[in-house]
Amino acid sequence: MSFLILGLAIFLGVHSLRIFASDWRDAQFARLGENTWKGIYSLASALGLGLIIWGYGVARVDPIILWPTPAWTKHVAALLTLPAFILIVAAYIPGNRIKVAVGHPMVAGVKLWALAHLVANGNLADVVLFGSFLIWAVASFATSRRRDRIAGKKYPALGWPRDAAVLGVGSLVWASFAVFAHTWLIGVRPY
Repeated sequence: MSFLILGLAIFLGVHSLRIFASDWRDAQFARLGENTWKGIYSLASALGLGLIIWGYGVARVDPIILWPTPAWTKHVAALLTLPAFILIVAAYIPGNRIKVAVGHPMVAGVKLWALAHLVANGNLADVVLFGSFLIWAVASFATSRRRDRIAGKKYPALGWPRDAAVLGVGSLVWASFAVFAHTWLIGVRPY
């Protein structure tokens, strides 16, 4: 469990700089330059992610069950992850109405993903992993929306084909992940 916690501290810590230390982050960005900053950020993120994956895998070998999860919770989780995937795709297709409405669909998608997995998993490692991501996503979303309001930032909508692309790609990626990739990568069948 210690590697999972260390990985979460590194990964979410790096991703929380805009939340808790925006001025320091901006100063380091200016001092180091964009490429050096992004390199350090990427290396720290990769290290944290690697420790999360490894630590979670180790913690799953001998799980500490906090509460039993009924079979129906997997179906709730599957339904919640569909909009999560659509939101994440919306972050990468500019000009869609979901981004206009939500502002930060990637973080909103992470919130839904984490909530879905908390509903369907009752082990200590799951609560630590998905609970940490949920807390981070709530804080990140609120901070990002506040920053947008202060800056008067608006996201333009560029037409329904982009909305259709978000819905289509998000649904296709969700279905592919749910049917094939989740079992292959995680070792758990979502259905």
